[in-house]
Amino acid sequence: MANRANRPSALNAPSAAAPEAQVDISGTGASSKVTATLPSGESVEVLLYGATVTSWKSSGGKTENLWLSEKAALDGSKAVRGGIPVVFPVFGPPPKSGHATSSLPQHGFARTSRWEFLGKSTSEDAVDASGSSVKLDFGLYSSGLSEEARTAWPLDFGLVYSVTLSKDSLSTVMSVRNEGETSFEFQMLLHTYLKIKDISKVSITGLLGVEYVDKVLNASTHKQSDAAVTITGEVDRVYSSIPQDTTSVLEDGKPRFDVVRDNLSDTVVWNPWTEKAKAMGDFSPDTGFKEMVCVEVGSVNGWQKLDKGEVFEGGQTIKSLL
Repeated sequence: MANRANRPSALNAPSAAAPEAQVDISGTGASSKVTATLPSGESVEVLLYGATVTSWKSSGGKTENLWLSEKAALDGSKAVRGGIPVVFPVFGPPPKSGHATSSLPQHGFARTSRWEFLGKSTSEDAVDASGSSVKLDFGLYSSGLSEEARTAWPLDFGLVYSVTLSKDSLSTVMSVRNEGETSFEFQMLLHTYLKIKDISKVSITGLLGVEYVDKVLNASTHKQSDAAVTITGEVDRVYSSIPQDTTSVLEDGKPRFDVVRDNLSDTVVWNPWTEKAKAMGDFSPDTGFKEMVCVEVGSVNGWQKLDKGEVFEGGQTIKSLL
């Protein structure tokens, strides 16, 4: 008799299939979003405009981990204020002249372009058979850019952004491919707005001894001399070449989030505080800065270069520690 690897067993009745994560697409046009929910209740929502993660709930769906402005534009009229906007191919204001990104707006075009939902992953390593994780893929290509963005950055590329929801974590990883004949340089950042209860009780660890550029202090360079970063006013710092992978957010001395970088060496810590929060028309409520802190992983100190056919991949895993 042939030895068939999958022949039926006469001894054990087949077990019932485990429940699977549910994936739904809702809305129309620029307001379209993809929602994935695990059998245990955890969920993630991704707006196709910008491939922006706008919600991530853990603890059986009871705990929202991302801050989203009450006035965030979710209709494709502008970049989303909150969640996890995707910054590419330039971070901050572009170089004034002489660079391929010089004609682009601040933070580039990825967060203001409509992405394509490529589907729920069916690979065994991405989707746990028990339904305890699910991976969603989104794509943006040069052919899908607006005419304005294509004119400003006429280079051939492909982006695949993977969002993986697990019971206690969320992974967001971006793959950048050069699909043209010409090499190009880029920066990327995941502009994560973490939701906390009280900014006065928050500390951020894992940055001791790291050099940073302080944009509040005229872009001067400093070295982190305290074991923990605390926030008592406007903070806008770019920490570069961080040796360890994990930056931790504590609240009232207790671990709240671990932000684990994957092949990315930089992290931005940002909180607008009182005056800047009031000055931003889409930041609401004005006191919302007390309930959020941005810990943003990226590659923004200098440029990543890709030659024809080359691929760069980097991202993060955020662990909710409640």
